Amino acid sequence: MLKNRIAALLFAAAVALIAPQIGFAQEPADMRPPAPVASGPAGIYAPVSAAASPAEPVEGASAALQPDEPAALNLPHNLSPWGMFMSADIVVKAVMIGLGFASLVTWTVWLAKSLELAAARMKAHRALKAIVSARSLADAERALDGRGDSGALLVRAAQQEVDLSQAALDFSGGEGLKERVASRLSRIEAMAGRRMSRGTGVLATIGSTAPFVGLFGTVWGIMNAFIGISEAQTTNLAVVAPGIAEALLATAIGLVAAIPAVVIYNVFARSITGYRQLLADASAGVERLVSRDLDFRLVQPKATAAE
Repeated sequence: MLKNRIAALLFAAAVALIAPQIGFAQEPADMRPPAPVASGPAGIYAPVSAAASPAEPVEGASAALQPDEPAALNLPHNLSPWGMFMSADIVVKAVMIGLGFASLVTWTVWLAKSLELAAARMKAHRALKAIVSARSLADAERALDGRGDSGALLVRAAQQEVDLSQAALDFSGGEGLKERVASRLSRIEAMAGRRMSRGTGVLATIGSTAPFVGLFGTVWGIMNAFIGISEAQTTNLAVVAPGIAEALLATAIGLVAAIPAVVIYNVFARSITGYRQLLADASAGVERLVSRDLDFRLVQPKATAAE
């Protein structure tokens, strides 16, 4: 019996050593690790087959894990104002060209009206000085003879009205003459003011409409930028920024055209008001000369009778 037990133990030991190498040994079912499961739709779990090992790459998985590569787009590389203008839409280009022309008109009007106002104010000062220093209307006319400015025109108009009223002065007095002279002088002042204000209305129009025209170009450019984003199917900043920058350039040009126009218009308004004030002073001086001549006309017969 002892020999049989020893033989059985030796046989079991030999089987235990040889079985793993020839594939007979298997793990007990209860000792194996649980098979991995994969979640499916609606909470249903299914075991994963051993063939689909986690270590083996799945076809298309690497492409899904890689970040999106930027699409090959024709982006403008020159983001200078000229480069953005050249790459802008045709409507935005038309808006920019129109605003540039408006800015050119603004500075042209500024140069022309500045020279005209400076010359007119200088002539008005000289005429006012001659009128104030004259003792009679005839003296003022001689001092301003040959000049064509508004001050000389005031003196000539008053003298013409006096000449036309000579026959009636001895019977009707001088009140009617003063009214007629004042009427003619006021119309000359108004005419000179309108002539000097000519061209400033363009500045007011440019100053009030240029920002809205630039805003229209901006809205149109942003619309095109969003259309380009939808076509490219990307929100990359390198795709979005150039189109928006081109659109905002239209607003910038609109402000560049509008701000100087408003400032220059206000400067001209003050200068024209000052010029009209000079003409009003000259007109008042002419009226004083006419009144003085009428008084001396009444004094002369009395002085002659006294002698």
